[in-house]
Amino acid sequence: MKFPKPYTLKQIAEIINTPYVGTDDFPVLGMNEIHVVEPGDIVFVDHPKYYDKALNSAATIVLINKEVACPDGKALLISDDPFRDFNKLTQHFKPFKSANQSISDSAKIGKNTIIQPNCFIGHNVEIGDDCLIHPNVIIYDDTIIGNKVTIHAGTVLGASAFYYKKRPEGFDQLISGGRVVVKDHVHIGALCTIDRGVTGDTIIGEGSKLDNQIQIGHDTVIGKKCLIASQVGIAGCVIIEDEVTIWGQVGSTSAITIGAKAVVHAQAGISKSLEGGKTYWGRPAQEAKAELKDKVYIKKIPEIIEQLKRK
Repeated sequence: MKFPKPYTLKQIAEIINTPYVGTDDFPVLGMNEIHVVEPGDIVFVDHPKYYDKALNSAATIVLINKEVACPDGKALLISDDPFRDFNKLTQHFKPFKSANQSISDSAKIGKNTIIQPNCFIGHNVEIGDDCLIHPNVIIYDDTIIGNKVTIHAGTVLGASAFYYKKRPEGFDQLISGGRVVVKDHVHIGALCTIDRGVTGDTIIGEGSKLDNQIQIGHDTVIGKKCLIASQVGIAGCVIIEDEVTIWGQVGSTSAITIGAKAVVHAQAGISKSLEGGKTYWGRPAQEAKAELKDKVYIKKIPEIIEQLKRK
């Protein structure tokens, strides 16, 4: 998430009331999660396991809960609770704005686009030309939709990320300030849910087709011309490259990559990254040929046992 204008380190520190290491005028351009940070961004870290990763990332401002040596060319914001203060920044730069009508005055809707009754179109939404939005579709603030997109009834674009920190009093949610971006020629079926990015974008690539009842997690990027069948659940921060086919009821863990032109058969469980150009099956998902070969061997076990008994 980029800020509307450049800020200084001092200004950011005043917003969250934290000490800092660096010059007062050190430039701050935005805030992002570790996997999408760029120079000028703030990244937060609150666990020793990830200190080095954050300090050595592309981010030039690190919101951290320990006084450490500041890397050259970077700045630190020292906080007793980086998770809380990252949320404060999101609330400051992306505050929730309530709606008082079904289609916000700030929404931009293209030529020949049809929006059926009972839809909600939030603030700063952009919908391109020749789109068809069926009844009861909910499109949260800041969502971007390209040209010639079809979205079927009951789908929700832009709900919050499923991202929580466990505290003694319960779970604390990381506030989502990102977007959903749907490219041209995408088809989204009925009752799908696509969560917004925490600070970046959840992206559905050009020409991809989603069946009914699919869940796409925050900051996931789906490539071009992908086919995803009904009841698939994709976790957050997944990269699905171009022309991937995923059949029904497949589930994936977070922060993995599914390579281009991979095919994943129904009910597979994806627990790690998958190489492109191959077919997968099973739980955990593995190459279908290997899985089928194993099943053949398993079926031969009774025969082998009988042979051993005869000896």
